[in-house]
Amino acid sequence: MRILRDFEDWPRGRLHLAIGVFDGVHLGHQELIRRLRERAAAEEATSMALSFDPLPIEALAPGAPPSELSSPEERVALLAAAGAESVTLLHFDAHVARTPARDFVARLLAAGDVRRIVVGRDFRFGHDREGDVTLLTVLGAAGGVVVDVMPPISRGGAIVSSTRIRNLLLSGDVRAAADLLGRAYAVRGQIVHGDKRGRALGYPTINVATPRRRLLPRDGIYATWVSVGGERRAAATSLGVRPTFGEGARVLESYILDFSGDVYGQDAETTFVERIRDELRFETAAELVARIAEDVEATRRALAT
Repeated sequence: MRILRDFEDWPRGRLHLAIGVFDGVHLGHQELIRRLRERAAAEEATSMALSFDPLPIEALAPGAPPSELSSPEERVALLAAAGAESVTLLHFDAHVARTPARDFVARLLAAGDVRRIVVGRDFRFGHDREGDVTLLTVLGAAGGVVVDVMPPISRGGAIVSSTRIRNLLLSGDVRAAADLLGRAYAVRGQIVHGDKRGRALGYPTINVATPRRRLLPRDGIYATWVSVGGERRAAATSLGVRPTFGEGARVLESYILDFSGDVYGQDAETTFVERIRDELRFETAAELVARIAEDVEATRRALAT
């Protein structure tokens, strides 16, 4: 697996290229990459995926709410797992955004011996998104490149898309999001010190600092898996502002079942399996403790299935 950052040093020999944002690398993306690899193998070419870092929305609208479904590193790993032999993460900035569509294609074709380009039906490129699959097909043909346009795939009566997955996560439906991703949604971050209220209540938690641009599901209590130090453990996870103690900053904290140990400073991956309930405000600590006990049992049941 080769990870490239620009149009330089692309692999020698024939290239089949998939282009897209590929945020989340959902089932539709996976099918596109699978077909890319299949065609490349049949024609003795190298399969390459080209994505962007940061996401175009983050570069063009820096004040927009967090929307990232996968970090650049996660995207590379997922694209490789789907079948890409090389991945280029093109740095997306204002200069790239202003590049005319024809110039963008010219740079692609000059970077290597590109024989085939695979894109989704809604692929747009170039300044003000002026380029579409029709223009790409015309420009590709002029350069001796075949352009394959992949139709979207549907699930549950609707097209699988990153936008649809984001909306499901924002509604708290992590199970439906997992169905479109082909895996449960997970976020990574460093374990940091909190206010240790959970310890005082008999349920010590870890607080995980997540990347600023990463999309988090709707606030609430979730059954999750938390992976730390190579071990995966069941956890009841709270995401929200902890209204019982006076609303503050949004916090992702997990009570890891049947575990004790010092894991501060380590990286943790929180995998969302099922939403148990809304975040609630309790009048007393005793009420909160009783509800946490119920949440822990609900977590055990959810993860057992």
